[in-house]
Amino acid sequence: MPELRRDPIVGRWVIIATERARRPSDVGREPAPRQGALCPFCAGNEDKTPREVYVAGRPPFAPANAPGWKVRVVPNRFPALKIEGDLDRQAEGIYDRMNGIGAHEVIIESPDHDKALEDLPVADLTEVLFAFKARVLDLRNDLRFKYLLLFKNHGHLAGASLEHAHSQLIALPVVPRQVVEEIEGARRHYDLKERCIFCDIVGQERKDRSRLVFENEEFVVFAPWAPRSPFETWIVPKRHESNYEVEPKERLGQCAQALGTTLRRLRAALGNPAYNFIVHSNPLRDPPSHSYHWHIEVMPALTQVAGFEWGSGFHINPVPPEDAAEFLRKVAG
Repeated sequence: MPELRRDPIVGRWVIIATERARRPSDVGREPAPRQGALCPFCAGNEDKTPREVYVAGRPPFAPANAPGWKVRVVPNRFPALKIEGDLDRQAEGIYDRMNGIGAHEVIIESPDHDKALEDLPVADLTEVLFAFKARVLDLRNDLRFKYLLLFKNHGHLAGASLEHAHSQLIALPVVPRQVVEEIEGARRHYDLKERCIFCDIVGQERKDRSRLVFENEEFVVFAPWAPRSPFETWIVPKRHESNYEVEPKERLGQCAQALGTTLRRLRAALGNPAYNFIVHSNPLRDPPSHSYHWHIEVMPALTQVAGFEWGSGFHINPVPPEDAAEFLRKVAG
């Protein structure tokens, strides 16, 4: 059983992922990406994954766990957290621990092994984003879960172990400290000015335009004012909404256009970089928030975190966001 342990100084929770246990002598040896083997995510190999928990695109009355799908969601075969069991919170002296209860799922974005997320038509990419929503709506019914993190690792340097296009979700029994800090920062701004900080940022970026990359009817894409790494890019809805899962499918279609355009421009500008993206949303148990605003952060894996960053919490970024945005505006997307 995985375990959650709380750092008693800063309140940070750490997952001790026993399901992914490696021998101490193996730590530090970087595993090579899996290539050339039978891909469990390809159409026709549905029996190589756990049974699906969500599917889109398969014809009505077709058998489950069979070909014919566009998007498929399955439990992760090597989960960081386990869905079965109780939290069983315990103290060990001054330390706090609990069972590693949660959900860990894989969203297989296409049946085609060679098709990247950004190459999908807008309608198919919309189905991927709608699958995100459907899984949030389902998993939030489990009262053990407090936060659900949706994310994508693309490329070996960004943490992907399989080439086939996929993203992941992890449902957590606690709200991560980083999320709490972001929500509290937004709340402080709202308490002071009675406005959402994200709405203010969207307004300023649309007016200033030096960091603007793309916009459509519903979403704006820009390089943030203080990016942690080169070409960090945010995708933010123009309308105020704190929870990703309440977005209707038509607006998720606009989000799909913005996300696909962003990823294609990053690929054209940087030569298919490894990247992560993370959906930032309101915690599952919280009411809708006037101060917080859901959004997507895209982080190309172009720099490494080293001693200064670990020791200070500062990030060193050699590319000004204004230059990155100008470069992205000029490439085809």
